[in-house]
Amino acid sequence: MSALTISADEEKRLKGLGFLNNKGTDNFSARVLTVNGKVTAAQQRCLAEAAEQFGNGNLTFTTRQTVEVQGIPYEKIEAFRAYIAKEGLETGGTGPKVRPVVSCKGTTCQYGLLDSFAISEEIHERFYKGYHDVKLPHKFKIAVGGCPNNCVKPNLNDLGIIGQSVPNFDESACKGCKKCAIEAVCPMGAAKVVDKKLHIDPEVCIHCGRCRGKCHFDAMKESTYGFKIYIGGRWGKKISHGRALGKVFTSKEEAMDVIERAILFFRDNGLPGERFAETIERLGFENVEKALLG
Repeated sequence: MSALTISADEEKRLKGLGFLNNKGTDNFSARVLTVNGKVTAAQQRCLAEAAEQFGNGNLTFTTRQTVEVQGIPYEKIEAFRAYIAKEGLETGGTGPKVRPVVSCKGTTCQYGLLDSFAISEEIHERFYKGYHDVKLPHKFKIAVGGCPNNCVKPNLNDLGIIGQSVPNFDESACKGCKKCAIEAVCPMGAAKVVDKKLHIDPEVCIHCGRCRGKCHFDAMKESTYGFKIYIGGRWGKKISHGRALGKVFTSKEEAMDVIERAILFFRDNGLPGERFAETIERLGFENVEKALLG
């Protein structure tokens, strides 16, 4: 059915550059990278112009926050790449390697507990660009979520980060109010007043930060910010929910080191064609966790 006339090797080369064949044609969709979904106004104008000049005029968006320009004829691919390069744009994001990093808008969102833009950009530079030539057993997806609302589903990625606000409860300041402001605001029901004292169930608390500063007597004045890291998630035909490593990381540098260990562990221990979730299942979560935590 396909009208593709170029060789299989050439098609494979183009896919590595981020150009995916439009079935039944000799046209391609260019996968244009963004950094965590942000595109400047000038870049948007450039993409719109490129879509009209080289493609079919349509722009679509992927689940990895890249932009696809559809309907580019094979003979116009290099001209397209040169055109978008003037605004610092490039194609890619395919193959058995670290994929473009996705992020929620935690930097500006009222619920954000970390600077998701800055952290995801740092991960993008260090691991997407820095590890671009590192071949892995399969693709490796990373997502950064600003809070436990889980908008970008970090736990459904090979590795996911979720911002945390661990409550620092000052029991001595607690008055055991009949209408406890902390209990009222907790969305998970983790905070309960029992025998005139507030108790927080650590097995139920998700560290969302909603309770911080809500106590009228400053029993919950502060919290500790950090990162929860999930490993082994994926979606698609086979779905795996990632599991959280057994600590909240309060140091960004330590979290970055764990990401690096996870990528290298997958490179060294994964079998060809298997996702990180399968590597973890085969070797055992506890063993992988031990290796990542050092």
